[in-house]
Amino acid sequence: MSVDAVASLATRCVRGGLVPDPTTGAITTPIIQSATYVQQAVGVDKGHTYSRASNPTVSALEAALGSLESASTACFATGLAAIHALFLATLKAGDHVVCSEVIYGGTYRLLKEVLANLGIRSTFVDTADLQALRESIRENTRLVLIETPGNPTLRLTDVAAVAKITRPRGILLAVDNTFLTPVGLRPLDLGADVSVYSTTKYLEGHNATVGGALTTRDAALLERFTFIRKSVGSIQAPQDAWLTIRGLKTLAVRLKEHSANAQAVAEWLEAHPAVSRVWYPGLASFPQADLARRQHHLHSGIIAFEVHGGVHAGVAVLNSVRLISLAESLGAVESLITHPATMTHGSVPRAERERIGISDGLIRLSVGLEGPADIIADLQLALSHVPIHSATTQPAVAGGASW
Repeated sequence: MSVDAVASLATRCVRGGLVPDPTTGAITTPIIQSATYVQQAVGVDKGHTYSRASNPTVSALEAALGSLESASTACFATGLAAIHALFLATLKAGDHVVCSEVIYGGTYRLLKEVLANLGIRSTFVDTADLQALRESIRENTRLVLIETPGNPTLRLTDVAAVAKITRPRGILLAVDNTFLTPVGLRPLDLGADVSVYSTTKYLEGHNATVGGALTTRDAALLERFTFIRKSVGSIQAPQDAWLTIRGLKTLAVRLKEHSANAQAVAEWLEAHPAVSRVWYPGLASFPQADLARRQHHLHSGIIAFEVHGGVHAGVAVLNSVRLISLAESLGAVESLITHPATMTHGSVPRAERERIGISDGLIRLSVGLEGPADIIADLQLALSHVPIHSATTQPAVAGGASW
């Protein structure tokens, strides 16, 4: 029986799309670190000619990723390179794209400061508001790109509902699924045309690579993606592809642990007197909890929160963690804490950031695989720097280390 036909996603993460090396029988995919390939005759090759166009290790990763969504995948040097290829493959001068207004800052910068100069127009809208989405579509709209959960406020978009708007109009729908991966959300099953990934994050999962991917069931789109990749030279490196294959094997079990840890941390933060608000799809208080339960298989490890005292108190928390690392990125085994206003979304104008809920005091926490009691103990220490009008304090966490 083909592994790709097995229903279990956990099995596909470990073995999907992969075969033992035909030369040696090695169960681990080899790293083919070669720029070029000897051809048997003019026009006769073994599937690869030059590594800017394709590479055997990258192809193995593409087969493995494609298996997770019963689709085909093209891999890129970074997540932003994948988004760049998506835009170049589907848009031309005079075309229009609609994007979620809560989206990665690099996507905003690419559209507003690069592609706008080439005649590609963009509108950023709350894609959770289906009427606002309908009203933003123009005659020249060719693509809708949604990010769900949105980075960093975790605003959700109903993928199936958006697909019912785009598909009858012949507009392509792409979903940035970096936060949830196919373990947490399967956009193509809900009607999307393309799943977009920064493989840097949960897919590789160990802060060891940068990479991106576009996954689709449309053969013509895939051909266009790989053509753009070859033309601009944005293919993923074989070493990064090999590390990502290794990371995929534990994706299903890692995502379960990330989600369980984040749920525990989010509940603890919500009860802390220094914290003014917490966003996490697994909380009953999350504004779109019903959609999260309906659309997600799990909620992953990203939490957003604010503390009393505004930006100065938030910065004090960011500067006081000791176990958690202050760093950009997310989705790795180590817990990371980020200040979106100055880090991931620094290129978004302040007025625009504040309008969509990215305040100067917003904190994004990527909950890792450390013991949740230790993560909480570190946050407890950091939050002790926030003045609390009520003099109440949280009791020490049982089993937590003093970082």
